[in-house]
Amino acid sequence: MISFDEIALLFARHGSSQYSGEPVTQLEHALQTAHLAEQSGADDALVTACLLHDLGHLLNDQGETPSLRGIDDTHQYFALPFLRGLFPGAVLDAIKLHVDAKRYLCQANPGYYAKLSEDSKRSLALQGGVFSAEEAAAFVGQGGARDAVMLRQWDDLAKQADLRTPTLAHFLARAARCALTPAPAATTPA
Repeated sequence: MISFDEIALLFARHGSSQYSGEPVTQLEHALQTAHLAEQSGADDALVTACLLHDLGHLLNDQGETPSLRGIDDTHQYFALPFLRGLFPGAVLDAIKLHVDAKRYLCQANPGYYAKLSEDSKRSLALQGGVFSAEEAAAFVGQGGARDAVMLRQWDDLAKQADLRTPTLAHFLARAARCALTPAPAATTPA
């Protein structure tokens, strides 16, 4: 199980790397996604899922823009073993399902695909493509699907250069409030 200090350290070490094909860094993307959730009134668990939804990219670095090399890094699953035991299912499920939420939204909303960035379109193909109607119905029946869809929509918007957000420490404090076991906030500067 990862600690809050280790999460802060991961962002300190790898957060300045470019978010594949986008005008933001990994840290900026995480903070923007969490900030959009917070501005929308999301609870601590969903804000935390938004902050950590791409932690798998930091834990399993596949280099710059792996989708250009035909790699699906399955980042949505990679972080789960590290986060399990620290956070409840509400956090883990939204992270686990945020890629499938993209596949679902492409099926459920005809205009959604056209709004995806080029990298999101490439990764969609690697992640299994647009859901069929049956797959979409099965997806929405899963616990956490609603939160994953909201996370995904904020994820898509969280790619704005130079957007001001609260700090990592701010969002880690919210994460500590929904942790399964009380944990001190990160001591690493954000």
